[in-house]
Amino acid sequence: MNQIQVEKLLHLWPDTKGANAKLINLSENHTFLITSANGEKTILRVHRPGYHRQSDIYSELNWMVALRAKAKIKTPIPIAGIDDKLVQTLSFQDDDLEDERLLFAVMFVFESGAEPDENEDLRSSFEQLGMLAAKCHSHAQDWIFPAGFTRLTWDKAGILDKKAHWGNWRNAPNISADNHMILERAEKTLRKRLDEYGSDRSRFGIIHADMRLANLLVDDGEVKLIDFDDCGFGWFAYDFAAAISFFEDSPSISALFTSWLAGYVQVREFSKADIEMVDSMVMLRRFALLAWVGSHAETDLAAGLAPDFAKISAKLAEKYVNTGRLVT
Repeated sequence: MNQIQVEKLLHLWPDTKGANAKLINLSENHTFLITSANGEKTILRVHRPGYHRQSDIYSELNWMVALRAKAKIKTPIPIAGIDDKLVQTLSFQDDDLEDERLLFAVMFVFESGAEPDENEDLRSSFEQLGMLAAKCHSHAQDWIFPAGFTRLTWDKAGILDKKAHWGNWRNAPNISADNHMILERAEKTLRKRLDEYGSDRSRFGIIHADMRLANLLVDDGEVKLIDFDDCGFGWFAYDFAAAISFFEDSPSISALFTSWLAGYVQVREFSKADIEMVDSMVMLRRFALLAWVGSHAETDLAAGLAPDFAKISAKLAEKYVNTGRLVT
């Protein structure tokens, strides 16, 4: 969906007459900055077709609202359309398919702030991430789900199976025969360790699942957590693994985990068994990203990663199989 198509559909929300749209991110979804005639800004997220059902999106919004109210975490505020519904269905003509398409979309209040600078010392930011993760997990354990609550599950099937949510990691670009062999060995090891770890309620529940620095906004010292589009059921330790997405091979990740853990335990316990599983969670996340790079080739990020991502992933897999360690 492009800028012109979006602008034709802005009448579904209040106070958008004369507003313009600018695409600011293309990843899982199309994200547009909407600027009204009087200069007021909002954010419009147009969902990737086929990824979430409408009930999934409402469930995401329910958790965000609950976190803001109960856990005092600054999360995005959805804006209802003129029909008072938070999730709108957009109908537009797709010239490529010569057919009409339907997409879900949500408008949010614009949040000021900037993501932490990745070129600076990230230990303080990771301590904040750890505290935020622990607050989310504590809330998730006590929260009574609303009727009809549905979200994806980021478990073995959701990440490693051939019909995983982000696709089959085996179809990622540039996987050589040797790389494929070591990745298969790593998957077998990983499945065994996940089975042994189990999915006890103390370690498995609703998680953000994409709590990266790119999804933090810092505004005059206040930290805001955004982009809950991937939130779902998973291991709590997976939220650290998501935090180091795309740079799992960096020599800095051990120190970053130390900082993340220091923030986490200020709020909630992180047991010895949880710590021992962090390396496996990082490997699990890497498999998820490997599948994502293969299934999202249209994005700039995936295209830039494609040449070397499988090779680096295989090196991580070999280290994981041989030592059981990637972080700790």
